[in-house]
Amino acid sequence: MEQTIRNFFLLLSKSKKLTKLAKRYGLRFGAARFVAGETIDEAVSVIKKLNEQGLKVTIDYLGEFVESEAEVDHAAAQCIRAIHLIHKERLDSEISLKLTSMGLDISEDLALHHMRRILEEAEKYSVFVTIDMEDYKRCSKTIKLFKQLKNEYEHVGTVLQAYLYRTESDVRELDAYAPKLRLVKGAYKEAADVAFPDKEDVDENFKNIIGLHLLNGHYTAVATHDERIIQYAKEFVKKHGISMNQFEFQMLYGIRSERQVQLVAEQYKMRVYVPYGTDWYGYFMRRLAERPANVAFVLKGIVKK
Repeated sequence: MEQTIRNFFLLLSKSKKLTKLAKRYGLRFGAARFVAGETIDEAVSVIKKLNEQGLKVTIDYLGEFVESEAEVDHAAAQCIRAIHLIHKERLDSEISLKLTSMGLDISEDLALHHMRRILEEAEKYSVFVTIDMEDYKRCSKTIKLFKQLKNEYEHVGTVLQAYLYRTESDVRELDAYAPKLRLVKGAYKEAADVAFPDKEDVDENFKNIIGLHLLNGHYTAVATHDERIIQYAKEFVKKHGISMNQFEFQMLYGIRSERQVQLVAEQYKMRVYVPYGTDWYGYFMRRLAERPANVAFVLKGIVKK
């Protein structure tokens, strides 16, 4: 049943028609729990409150189905504005972005051009930029462009997904770049010939790549809400004498907020992924797909309305 719900919402997340409809009606029916607002100013207000609790942040301007260079230019401008505001407001924040929002599906050269624009500003103000990983068909292109950009800029990292068979070899291959990686389970629906179909295998691979990247000596962001994975990471760094400065935990805005604050109290670095923008629909559907409890929360919100 849970897998059926997950597949249903992942299917909905790919609907261009529903994405356009969602933009028209704004953050309703529970989406505001997971999205910090439609504007950068609303997001900055949220970031300040999180920072006051000792929580670090990475901010993401949401974008799906980018089809024109004008849309790409707008998304890049939003990223640059976020960098400037992080500096101006002295926020404890990084930024995250998707290469598709930078025009990857239009051309790799276009995405590279806008990434360089953004990273020039990021280097100037020492703001770190994480390139999010998307679905499998864009994985190789994302890693390829990341390698190129990492040779040119310091403040750039990327994301690897534990549910893909290829990820362990990607971790080993990227070792030479001394990368800062965000490691996640993965939130897209993929075929069994490229991704582990069973959750138990995904979890084991997640633990494997966490340990591998930490022992390689590189900064590791363990992005999970799974308490078993959190405990594994804690025990692993203690066992191997790994510095608390070499890793952090990451969670999504609106999910396990109390646990986030607890981890700060336990002296761990804790970063919250804070998305904003009008193009929130696909992101919201993937959050519903991840946890049935999120669906229940939204249904309660609709009933109240």
